[in-house]
Amino acid sequence: MFWKFDLRTSSHLEALLDKEDVTLTELMDEEDVLQECKAQNRRLLLFLCQDQCMQKLVRMITTEPPAGVEEIKRFKYPNIACELLTCDVAEINDKLGNEEPLLETLYAFLEQPSPLNPLLASFFSKTVGNLITRKTEQVLSFLRQKEGFLSLVLKHIDTSAMMDVLLRLISCVEPPPLRLETLTWLNEEKLAQRLIELIHPERDEERQSNASQTLCDIIRLSRDQASQLQEMSQPDPLLTVLESQGCVEQLLQNMFSGECTESCVVNGIQVLLTLLEIRRPGFERSYNVNSSILLAIQPHLKHFHQLLLEPPKRNPMLTTQGMLEEPLGNTRLHVARLVASLLWQTFNVTLLLFQGLFFKYTWNNFLHLQVELCVAAILRPCAHEMRLQPGLGAQEYLMPQQDLSQGQALSDTPSQPPLTNENSAHNLMVTHVCVSIYVLS
Repeated sequence: MFWKFDLRTSSHLEALLDKEDVTLTELMDEEDVLQECKAQNRRLLLFLCQDQCMQKLVRMITTEPPAGVEEIKRFKYPNIACELLTCDVAEINDKLGNEEPLLETLYAFLEQPSPLNPLLASFFSKTVGNLITRKTEQVLSFLRQKEGFLSLVLKHIDTSAMMDVLLRLISCVEPPPLRLETLTWLNEEKLAQRLIELIHPERDEERQSNASQTLCDIIRLSRDQASQLQEMSQPDPLLTVLESQGCVEQLLQNMFSGECTESCVVNGIQVLLTLLEIRRPGFERSYNVNSSILLAIQPHLKHFHQLLLEPPKRNPMLTTQGMLEEPLGNTRLHVARLVASLLWQTFNVTLLLFQGLFFKYTWNNFLHLQVELCVAAILRPCAHEMRLQPGLGAQEYLMPQQDLSQGQALSDTPSQPPLTNENSAHNLMVTHVCVSIYVLS
């Protein structure tokens, strides 16, 4: 019978806590230390929350461990320290968020010279991110007192973990009034403009890429929050600046200043494509595109046209079809994506305008003809030469050409191109559009 046996095993961790001279590293060597911490073991938490222990934990995640040790073993204690500091236990959060000496030790990591150790940077980012979420007011107050905080984060933006710190400040601050206050502070520090400055041919590629990704994430996060939170009394100041004509013009000037590089052009276009996003895959909500973005891009269309003709030089590429002397390249591919997005914007606006006029003036055949020509020109460049024959009904228009009796074509006009496999489907689509407009008119 089970009650005859004592199946409980004495925890080695409890035995260590009974020792008067137990050390922090001894406890961290125990496999169940993190589990016991999350389970809020009172004796363990009292030990960890001592000033001396907390300082050691913070130093572990912000100080390069001694060299000459295997990489996995080198970062064993920093990794465990980060897990303990971010295990979301109230006692640890309170101690770390309310004690300024601990915050100072944590902040000192940003004051180190570049480049930062990527693994330590991820530990720092995770710890700060947890504090921003759990001890929001205390941490924001501390960071806002540091005049060089944003400069230090941007100095280390080539380390991707620094992006997470910025995005936490934008997305994880509650309640909404405090979020708006934080966004206003970041805007006053000119976060958007300073990120755009980093997308420049003179900057290294990693810095440009991370700055571009940060801007794209800020735009998407800001739009999502603006659509979800109706209680915000003012528009998002960061998003307002990013969508302004002046900010987009500055980005474009950076992209085309001096010798164009693929990194700068591609990263800049990624920001433009995000600004032009109407809807994201997997998201039902849609966004309105500010016309100032299109106005800023318009004068630079010639530059994009020139990039299609003369992209940054690329080395020949060996493909399965042989040697490709002039690869398409990422630059031309991104320019094509931008042009497609711009065409969609103007196409969408034009059709909406035409739709309104078309149904408002239902008896104006002069207008209907121009609408027909515009739609047909979009679908096929030479479609403007087509004319509707008044003697044909809708069914005759919809009939494929090869089904007409005696091989008669839809039009006897000599300029009509012969039917081929390439244009048959296209002709049928244009015919459908023309019939629809003809029937409506």
